[in-house]
Amino acid sequence: MSLFTSRKAAGYLEGWVSIGVNLVIFLAKLLVGRSVGSVAMVADAWHTLSDSLTSVVVLLGFWLAARPADDRHHFGHGRAEAIGSTIIATLLAIVGISFLRESISRLLNHRPATFSTLAIIVFSISAVVKEGLAIFSLWLGKKIKSPSLVADAWHHRSDSIASALIVVGALLGSRFWWMDGVLGVGVSGLILAATASIFRSSISYLLGESPAPGFEARVREAILQADDRLESVHHLHVHEYGEHREVTVHVRLPGDMNLDEAHTIASQVEKNLREQLKLESTIHVEPAEFKVSSKVKKNEAEREKEKKAEENSSSEDS
Repeated sequence: MSLFTSRKAAGYLEGWVSIGVNLVIFLAKLLVGRSVGSVAMVADAWHTLSDSLTSVVVLLGFWLAARPADDRHHFGHGRAEAIGSTIIATLLAIVGISFLRESISRLLNHRPATFSTLAIIVFSISAVVKEGLAIFSLWLGKKIKSPSLVADAWHHRSDSIASALIVVGALLGSRFWWMDGVLGVGVSGLILAATASIFRSSISYLLGESPAPGFEARVREAILQADDRLESVHHLHVHEYGEHREVTVHVRLPGDMNLDEAHTIASQVEKNLREQLKLESTIHVEPAEFKVSSKVKKNEAEREKEKKAEENSSSEDS
């Protein structure tokens, strides 16, 4: 994250770079397609332009996620990014299904792919550029742990693969008419598998996931560092809202501890979690097995002694 001023800045960078690259590729395909009179190439150019829609979704997702908390959303809008990734995954699923239908149609109709030399050059460049954009988006998405950027990366990769298939089909279609169709079916399966993975991760995140074991161990360690009298930690739940994360946890303290001491320790736990892990926390304090202190035992013994003395005095008076 040191390369960027914020998570929002990283998302905006990917979104605007994607839009810019898609516009350049769109213009190249459109101009070449019209110059050679290729209807298929002109159609693919408009398809490339439509890919900018996913980048717009990325921009909107990061814009919403960066909005502060309000009266209706007390923990901010961080989950808007995951909603954006779900929308992109839906668009990616449409691409995958479209690939599959077109590929099956080519196989059933024995239809090879044929393009001019200039078209093959343009599509080759498009495949390389879009794969580079996919690698960049995937790297940035993993760096800031952004599901929407990972989803957008796969959308770029699907376009790169589509262009590469056209090139392979055009070059080998005369010898192996089925090459384009077979490769298309295989790539469709790859895209749909990636779509399913994005859907699973995004929906699981929105439903609320349990913390990873390693992260949970770090939370427990930070809590127990607050005071030696903390006996145990349980009912640990982490709630994620983008960069904002909330923790609710139960801690056990000695049962004979007074309220002021327990509150001081709970405040120290909150401070540890905030400073070490950037977590806002709600601490529920529970008493461990009640252990009577020696002072309490002495007071109870004195009260019992006084009570017996009063009983003996009453019996003598009677």
